[in-house]
Amino acid sequence: MADISIKGHSPILRQGYKKGGSVYHTTKEGKKARKGLWYNIHQKRKRGEKMRAKGAKGAPTDKAIKRSQLKEGGSAAWTRKEGKSPSGGLNQKGRDSYKGGTLKAPTKSKTSGRRKSFCARMGGMKKKLTSAKTARDPNSRINKALRKWDC
Repeated sequence: MADISIKGHSPILRQGYKKGGSVYHTTKEGKKARKGLWYNIHQKRKRGEKMRAKGAKGAPTDKAIKRSQLKEGGSAAWTRKEGKSPSGGLNQKGRDSYKGGTLKAPTKSKTSGRRKSFCARMGGMKKKLTSAKTARDPNSRINKALRKWDC
């Protein structure tokens, strides 16, 4: 395979930049991850190169750095473990990160229409859309959420 020419780099240092090469690398933990901004920064540091000055052509923007600091390629907290409550549902960080509307905390008030609606909707999901194993598992996300809402 031919190397992509990168100005100022010898072919030995460009091992990860071969045409048709993988877009994945193996992390320290042994997981497979996409090569992104931080992968490139670490490779550059490993080679002993200086980082480009802020605002220089080719330097990462503030927006790119913030996006790369989010886990899983910039996904919102409500989709990750840090936005989920261990006892079921979302924690405050997860509710704040949701962009589809305003999410409120669960209510246990027996007269709340919102609670009745949630329990009816999630109870139906538990019956129709989960496996028997998940429905029986007290630690499944759906059962935790139903307990949190006192359904």
